[in-house]
Amino acid sequence: MPWDVLTDEQRELRDLVRQLARERIAPRAAEIDVSHEFPWDIVELFRENDIFGLFFAEEHGGLGTGALMSLIAIEEVAKVCATSALILAVQELGSLGLKLAGSDEQKERYLPRFASGEWLPAYALTESGSGSDSAAMRTTARRDGDEYVLDGTKRFITNAGLASLYTVFAKTDPDAGHSGISAFVVEADTPGFAVARLEPKMGISGSTTGELTFDSCRIHAGNRLGEEGEGFRIAMRILDRSRPGIGAQALGIAQGATDYALEYAKTRETMGKPIGQHQLIQAKLADMETECEAARGLLYRYGRMADEGVEGAELTKASAMAKLKCGDVAMAVTTEAVQILGGYGYIREYPVERFMRDAKITQIYEGTQEIQRLVIAREMLRESRAFLLAGVG
Repeated sequence: MPWDVLTDEQRELRDLVRQLARERIAPRAAEIDVSHEFPWDIVELFRENDIFGLFFAEEHGGLGTGALMSLIAIEEVAKVCATSALILAVQELGSLGLKLAGSDEQKERYLPRFASGEWLPAYALTESGSGSDSAAMRTTARRDGDEYVLDGTKRFITNAGLASLYTVFAKTDPDAGHSGISAFVVEADTPGFAVARLEPKMGISGSTTGELTFDSCRIHAGNRLGEEGEGFRIAMRILDRSRPGIGAQALGIAQGATDYALEYAKTRETMGKPIGQHQLIQAKLADMETECEAARGLLYRYGRMADEGVEGAELTKASAMAKLKCGDVAMAVTTEAVQILGGYGYIREYPVERFMRDAKITQIYEGTQEIQRLVIAREMLRESRAFLLAGVG
């Protein structure tokens, strides 16, 4: 058995998810990609096997297995189907606002439904003119007695039209920049809320990505998460904890592509021998495997930090590093996998072209790679490392 850092319980859970992925999800992956239809059968598979429970505490109906195990589950599913892995990642992303800032009543009302998979959530921060620049958002929430009235639009929202509950960010003070943003939960059947359209995409084709509209959408004041003006802080705390989920998706894509390219290289022959015996192909495979392991080290490190209760700048930096490395590795490795397969890598009969298309979004959503680099450098500049230079002339 290969060496790993997992406990016996974590290894057992990983093997369960791995078996489900290989036996039940892998045969559906190509069809999901071609049909562009959301795989409700995969959601039902996750429900039946309590996979959603991995992302929630026992007090809310989950398994309480922690952050690292959640990342491992996403990784294993992404090895065969990035769309199916994203279902798990967004189950975490869309519920984190409640976990971090929800009242006891809000948590009791919603989290058990997410833990069982009865409901799917969504996270609505991005707008057409405010992706990385959250302060530029134009969606507003005006207080009117015991209610808020939401007006505006959100763009590129995963699970649009499928989610039962949306975590929505809006300006309660349009002139206050980041400090004027507040967070709310909006149920899908709320009057004034609608899904305006769904986007055709290059990859993760079975996942819906859409535009939301709020037209005098009234929600009770009890649907606010935290206090007015705390929305930006809540959003950033959410992203610190959700970005590694996309890192896990990226790592799974990369490892799946590496594994497929390896098996292909063992059987495809040129010049009288398998291409895996040619040194140039061996060099590619070696680099792909090494990069996957390096990415996994950063990702699992974050998972252990989160499980040990690390907070603040240290967690922020670890999260950004994991997402950055995993996303870049996914794009580089899947490109090499296509190259190893040559012409076969470019046609849909083989899965590596899908891996390559799916990999690209992991460098964009949940914070672009450029933003991750800014976050990492910002935290570095705040650190004191003068002691490392002691005695250096």
